[in-house]
Amino acid sequence: MFNKVLIANRGEIAVRIIRACRELGLQTVAVFSEADRQALHVRYADEAYLLGPAPSRQSYLRGEKIIEIAKKSGAGGIHPGYGFLAERADFAQACLDAGLAFIGPKPTAIAAMGDKAVARSTVSAAGVPVVPGTEGEGSLRDEELLRLAPGIGFPLLIKATAGGGGKGMREVHSLDEMPDLITSARREAEAAFGDGNVYLEKLVEGARHIEIQVLADSFGNTIYLGERECSLQRRHQKLVEEAPSPFIDEDGDLRQRMGELAVRAAQAVGYVNAGTIEFLVDQDKNYYFLEMNTRLQVEHPVTEAVTGIDIVKEQIRIARGRQMRYTQEDVHLNGWSIDCRVNAEDPYNNFMPSTGRITHILLPTGPGVRIDTGVYPGFEISPFYDSLISKLIVWGETRAEAILRMRRALEEYQIVGVRTNIPFHQKLMDSHHFMAGRFDTRFVENRFTMAEAAGDNEQAEIAAIFATLVAHRQTQRAANIMRGSAGDDNNWKRAGRWERLRH
Repeated sequence: MFNKVLIANRGEIAVRIIRACRELGLQTVAVFSEADRQALHVRYADEAYLLGPAPSRQSYLRGEKIIEIAKKSGAGGIHPGYGFLAERADFAQACLDAGLAFIGPKPTAIAAMGDKAVARSTVSAAGVPVVPGTEGEGSLRDEELLRLAPGIGFPLLIKATAGGGGKGMREVHSLDEMPDLITSARREAEAAFGDGNVYLEKLVEGARHIEIQVLADSFGNTIYLGERECSLQRRHQKLVEEAPSPFIDEDGDLRQRMGELAVRAAQAVGYVNAGTIEFLVDQDKNYYFLEMNTRLQVEHPVTEAVTGIDIVKEQIRIARGRQMRYTQEDVHLNGWSIDCRVNAEDPYNNFMPSTGRITHILLPTGPGVRIDTGVYPGFEISPFYDSLISKLIVWGETRAEAILRMRRALEEYQIVGVRTNIPFHQKLMDSHHFMAGRFDTRFVENRFTMAEAAGDNEQAEIAAIFATLVAHRQTQRAANIMRGSAGDDNNWKRAGRWERLRH
């Protein structure tokens, strides 16, 4: 039983985990790179230790250094968050070998489900339908991938077997373009996850991306916490998530069938702790296993909002050897929740990443509004890490109320110093397709544009310039001082004369 937790991550997720630990009465240890010396998670933790230079491979991917710090600080458990080392079976095993609790699944489960190609083979053997692709275990050479691609059929996806978040993923439409795309996918996967292995998967067009959150303890209990709608993506990177899904909500039987299938997939590898089973669902509501994320998901807050279950605290309790406090009968979906990922990028310039110092932030508040963030005024957005600034989460009794609440929250949200994608989210919330729940994984890229909003933005800039000029003129006028004679030292008299002169 541990009483101190090292958080092997950064940004908003590190802050989120620290808060959960505090509520459980646990001490926390932060690690940081040179670029994150002044980061919020460093300030919030009870202790903080330097890992190394800014690049991930020299800091947050140094598993042996993180374990060394954990032992030095007296931490008994390590929470990996998401990304970096979260889905590395070798790191999880190294933690256990060092006598540390890994707050996540067993290394064997990470190896079976964290490797996407192995996961497909594992769940397929358990009777779970999978998207057509390269089957079997182990890595495939470039020549083997090229040979197998025509049998799968184009278009298809090249996907990294480790990690997620759209990194190491390429869309392929012909055999001729495949060699270069394989090379770039391997390079990106190696840089992001330290593993350049990739596999192939058929691209299901017009599909929805639906994921099921599961929780399992070491006493053999496994439950699902409903679904999340994650179809609104750009370049395979999720932008907006909601729970429940407007596509599934009309069919409670489908939710139950997918949930039970997710539980079966998790049990197939003896899964323990929090995880997510991702499905592709076509227009006829046929569903296929996509992958399992053997970690905490970025979008977990929407599930927390509609179920009332703190997933991070349950993770820690399970890792401490406790039995889950919930059974499947305890899980009820209440209301609707939407999560907008606020990134440092310019939606009017092809979502170009934006770096720099945040000079001002005004966070939205009020009923049903939650902000998960790791930044503050004066914080530097660097090019070394993900561009996520915060997650803006709202809850409403209905989907309509949640959308209205998100509109209000986005209008209140102000960030100065870097460009953000808040205008994108505002326009999306006004989209008739979004409001009606009519979208798929290609909606943002194929049927959504910022062009109209760009014109509105130009008018807003012009209005801002005029407002600035008017304010400047008024400030100058207010600063004018009229000098009186040597014997006239009454300010009220001077003000009265000035008024008479004006008239």
